[in-house]
Amino acid sequence: MNLSEVDLEYRIIIGVLAMVVLFTGFLISFITSQRKKLQYHKDLQALHQEQQQLLTQQNVLLEQRVKERTQELSEQKEALQASLAELHLAQAQLVQREKMAALGELTAGIAHEIQNPLNFINNFSEVSTEILDEILESTLKDLPPKQQKEAMANFEELKQNLVKISSHGKRADSIVKGMLQHSRTNKGQKEPTDLNILADEFFRLSYQGLRTKDKTFQATMQTSFDGSIGKINIVAQDLGRVLLNLFNNAFYSVAEKRKKHQNADFEPAVVLTTKKHGDKVEVTIRDNGMGIPAEILQKIFQPFYTTKPTGQGVGLGLSLSYDIIKAHGGELKVDTKVGEFAEFTVLLPVEVNQPKVLQTSD
Repeated sequence: MNLSEVDLEYRIIIGVLAMVVLFTGFLISFITSQRKKLQYHKDLQALHQEQQQLLTQQNVLLEQRVKERTQELSEQKEALQASLAELHLAQAQLVQREKMAALGELTAGIAHEIQNPLNFINNFSEVSTEILDEILESTLKDLPPKQQKEAMANFEELKQNLVKISSHGKRADSIVKGMLQHSRTNKGQKEPTDLNILADEFFRLSYQGLRTKDKTFQATMQTSFDGSIGKINIVAQDLGRVLLNLFNNAFYSVAEKRKKHQNADFEPAVVLTTKKHGDKVEVTIRDNGMGIPAEILQKIFQPFYTTKPTGQGVGLGLSLSYDIIKAHGGELKVDTKVGEFAEFTVLLPVEVNQPKVLQTSD
């Protein structure tokens, strides 16, 4: 082997080694670059996860704040709605009082104007009857029998007319007095009152009052009182008038049913129930009497409307009761079935700690 051949082999070996070195360097550089890229992506992914967790936490916090704010707004809305309902109730009561005050003034004026000529009619009818009796005693004895008989007939007819004038005059007088009572306003002080005791007292008072007029009348009296009611702020005198009127109507209805049907199996009964429902108190008076026909059910709260015979009512009881309950901020409802029952329900708001001065119509 000559020198040139040896030199060529060295050159080849050196070239190969140089290529190996270059390739190794390039490979090392490539691997290093890929590792850096992989680490960069890992760091980027970790940052993304951290940001995602932070965003999730912020969303949870934001949802909680939104929920709390929504709850606050809901509570504020409910408070505003309650205040609005109270304002509407106060407005309705104020309008009712103003209407009743205006109606009361008008009614009082008319009633007073009618009262004076009515007093003259009643007084002069009674005086005329007395004068007629004196004329009968002094004049008829001097007449012939035939003329005496004719005069007696005429005098009796005239006397009957005067009796009718007096009777209807007294009837009109009771109506005028009822109008004056309806129009009279008073400032009733609401005071804590035991509703159960008040209702029971007027229940028995009404029954005894009817028994005084009709000794043969008997009825079953049933009571169911809710002891949790306690004392509520009401105008006791006014509410007592309402209850007494409702009790009187109930006993009158069962008494009329007993008279008309003469049914030996019929047992007159009136049931009094009190119950508390949340912020309201309910007083229910139910009888098994005549019931109320549908055609007159819508008229029963109108002033001067009555189904009782002449002389037994002027038709102001339920009208007064309706106005008094409305003035208390309550409701007066009726449920009935002809020939079976009538049920009146008084709903009153519970006002225990805030007594107020209430202006109502008697």
